[in-house]
Amino acid sequence: MSEPIVLGIESTCDETAAAIVQGRTLRSNVVASSMEEHARYGGVIPEIASRAHAEAFVPCVSKALADADMTLDDIDAIAVSAGPGLAGCLAVGVSGAKALAWASGKPIYGINHVIGHIAVTQLQFGPFPKDTLALIVSGGHTSLLHVDDVARHIDVVGTTLDDAAGECFDKVARLLGFPYPGGPHIDRHARQGDPKAIRVPQGLTQGKAGAAHPYDFSFSGVKTAVARWIEQEQAMGHEIPIDDVCASLADSVATVLAKKAMRGCEQYGSDTLIVGGGFSANSQLRAKLLEYGRSHGVEVRIPEIKLCTDNGAMVAMLGVNLVEAGVRPSDPGFSIDSAMPLDKICM
Repeated sequence: MSEPIVLGIESTCDETAAAIVQGRTLRSNVVASSMEEHARYGGVIPEIASRAHAEAFVPCVSKALADADMTLDDIDAIAVSAGPGLAGCLAVGVSGAKALAWASGKPIYGINHVIGHIAVTQLQFGPFPKDTLALIVSGGHTSLLHVDDVARHIDVVGTTLDDAAGECFDKVARLLGFPYPGGPHIDRHARQGDPKAIRVPQGLTQGKAGAAHPYDFSFSGVKTAVARWIEQEQAMGHEIPIDDVCASLADSVATVLAKKAMRGCEQYGSDTLIVGGGFSANSQLRAKLLEYGRSHGVEVRIPEIKLCTDNGAMVAMLGVNLVEAGVRPSDPGFSIDSAMPLDKICM
């Protein structure tokens, strides 16, 4: 069988994206973000995002095809994010992808975009070794997954019990007066601060709670602890050392993620950890994971920045895996699932 060519379409939040992957080669990758339209509100407004997807869908797909020097006739299959994500945003992408599939007579796969964050690393690092673990870190998800077969079987090892890592950063960033999205601002200030200046708790790592949830994540208490510290300092008239606050927060969160990921690798006998999701662009986390990986004998595969955030390449790459594995395409009438379980790969 020749290498499958898949058009991937992504519209789960505030990025409209389309990409074409042939085998393990990225032929094109187009992303249109509506982030600037949400900044004034301090977060993503679903109605605005949905309207932006509707406006950007055709231009993104057209450019992805043009950049790859292809037409829909050259495509073997279409893959589209069907969940999890914002319902209105998913509906725009899925409706558009279904229209393309119907018009061109191509099979369509409604995929789990979180699993796409795992699959996309193949573009940079190649096939997955046996018993690979994956750490997904984004605005809404912090999860540890065991990848038995990226096209057929993935087990959830640990997941977010309250705030995800990205949510924690955004909420603290708001307290510090940073514009949305706050993650990049915390990252930049953290590079100049002292990570040990402030004692920031490490969620679900101590006592009975830590023992009961060895692989789960909780960052709500971390956010609250930092907020209380800032309030106390302000009440005493002290100037807030922003760089130190950012560095201490980033170090705490990165340490928890790295420790739990390595414990999971040990539990499953895995010597490979895949990292994906928008938050994996954070420089403190990348450094901490590589550091822990070296000391534990684990190869840590973190994709380049442009493949960390939501993009069409990750959707197309998972689509290629599904085609290669002989997985049946989705029924043309499949629905979106805004709360799609992390162990469901395809609709």
